[in-house]
Amino acid sequence: MTKTIIQFIALFFALVLIQVMCSKIILFDVAMPIVFIYLILRLPINLSMNWVYTIAFFMGLSIDVFNNTQGMNALACTLMAGLRRPVFNLYFTRDDDVSNPMPAIDTIGIGAYLKYMSTMVLAYCIFIFFIQAFTLHDIALTLQRIVCSAALSIFLLFGIDSLVSTHREKRL
Repeated sequence: MTKTIIQFIALFFALVLIQVMCSKIILFDVAMPIVFIYLILRLPINLSMNWVYTIAFFMGLSIDVFNNTQGMNALACTLMAGLRRPVFNLYFTRDDDVSNPMPAIDTIGIGAYLKYMSTMVLAYCIFIFFIQAFTLHDIALTLQRIVCSAALSIFLLFGIDSLVSTHREKRL
């Protein structure tokens, strides 16, 4: 248990550092890589919602402090944390088949995890970009940012999950 907590704390700081460095990167003026939400996606499903909301809020707040975004990420992360369990149950309803309650490729399979991760990243992108725009004046640009940032982030988070994965396949 202590080892898992230390791993999550290290992952928290690593993802915040990576996101702060990546926050200045915007591809083609529409796609922004969002990697820090991986921690929220990876939290155990059986973790109390109070802890999930607290961790998500502080994760978003730490990004807000470094990016000077006045609580936008904290709000989007907290909203995303509320969707976490219902989205997981939407794609993976067999609770007895889950030996490890942490959503990952190893525990729930690549198909279910990709659907879960894609839905959560898309929800976060919708939240953050509509909060930032706070208008429907240029809806086409906002939708383009949502789709492109979600696609880039899903690609990056899939790669991060492959690196962080705990159960490695043994090769001959």
